[in-house]
Amino acid sequence: MASNAHRVQPGSFLTLHYRLAGPRGDIIDTFGGQPATLTLGNGELAPAVEQRLLGLEEGTRATFELPAGEAFGERNPGLVQWVSRKLLQGEGDPAEQYEAGEVVQFATPDGQGRYAGAVVEVRAGEEGAVLLDFNHPLAGQPVTFEVHVIGVL
Repeated sequence: MASNAHRVQPGSFLTLHYRLAGPRGDIIDTFGGQPATLTLGNGELAPAVEQRLLGLEEGTRATFELPAGEAFGERNPGLVQWVSRKLLQGEGDPAEQYEAGEVVQFATPDGQGRYAGAVVEVRAGEEGAVLLDFNHPLAGQPVTFEVHVIGVL
């Protein structure tokens, strides 16, 4: 590109491939699939991740190392909660069997969005509850952010 290359600015509409990985490997990865399209500043990416994109030119490939807790905040013990099987059955299949490591999706109270919790532990029995962790999987961890900026509008 010439010197008038499109650069990422607040509010830019972007097409990009990106990968966010923690110490145990990839969590979010669009490489090899459809690229993501988003508007910078709309909250689709964590603010610390968006900051790394500012000033990058269209066509740039870059990798950033974000220190522990910067990308998705510190882990919040208050976000690890027991949820009754009755509530879970209201959200999905009553016969659902939950296993540690599985991710369960919930509708937000306003019904407009969704959020997820990872199953930590399951209490046995019909009345058994499920311990869910609503922290982002990369909360409190160092994160590698790899990006290829395909287009900037």
